[in-house]
Amino acid sequence: QDRVLLVQEAKPECRGRWYLPAGRMEPGEGIAAALRREVKEETGLECDPLTLLALEERGPAWIRFAFLARPTGGTLKTLEEADAESLQAVWWAGDPRALPLRAPDILPLLDLAARYRRSPPHPPTLPRELPCTLLCLRLLVAFANDTGDLWVLLGTAGTPHLPVVACGTAPEELRGGLRLPVLRLLRDCLPPDPRPGPLGLLGLQHRAGGPGGADGICFNVLLSIPPGSPGAVPPEPHGPTVRWWHVEDESLRGRILHRLHATVPIRG
Repeated sequence: QDRVLLVQEAKPECRGRWYLPAGRMEPGEGIAAALRREVKEETGLECDPLTLLALEERGPAWIRFAFLARPTGGTLKTLEEADAESLQAVWWAGDPRALPLRAPDILPLLDLAARYRRSPPHPPTLPRELPCTLLCLRLLVAFANDTGDLWVLLGTAGTPHLPVVACGTAPEELRGGLRLPVLRLLRDCLPPDPRPGPLGLLGLQHRAGGPGGADGICFNVLLSIPPGSPGAVPPEPHGPTVRWWHVEDESLRGRILHRLHATVPIRG
């Protein structure tokens, strides 16, 4: 009914103000499980995630997942049920800017949700239950020219594979954005020009409490290298650690070209 679920905060620093249901993941907790728990605690409702709307990040030290979800049960929390999690929850039909908000950063997310409901800009994207030891990025680096040719960058060590780079291995990267380790990897194997386009999220992998207690996340991200001229070919790699693979299968080429414009946005 074009209403959005909002909660009235109980925290002393923002008591009485309004915000989307939100909270921190707990150690050993899955991403979707954290979403369901926080919504239940703060609103009284049960829900299922439909898709990621955006990945917000300031480097490995601060990452937030914004989901579009649908209610599946429960009872809306009232003022009589106020607790330390929230004072109450409401289905809000008006302009959220009419309320005293905890922060205006939810407004772009509400726009993304409305746009997704009208015309989904990317396929439904939910976490995959796959273990990962570290916080890392798997890169689909694409080069497409105006004639429809497509190349994908592959690592050559062992079986050809999409390059993977760990995040937060240098102190300046902890709050420097996920783009920094990507640029570090590309700097080591490709010429500096042309500069790559923006990162887009294809999907993510996480399994809470994986083998050996692993609780890392692998972000599968897409970025493109713009062609410098009509009919251009990709820039020559610096060394033997990577190579360009010319994608000749028409079905695969079409899917990758479509996803160049259909990824979950990463907001740094």
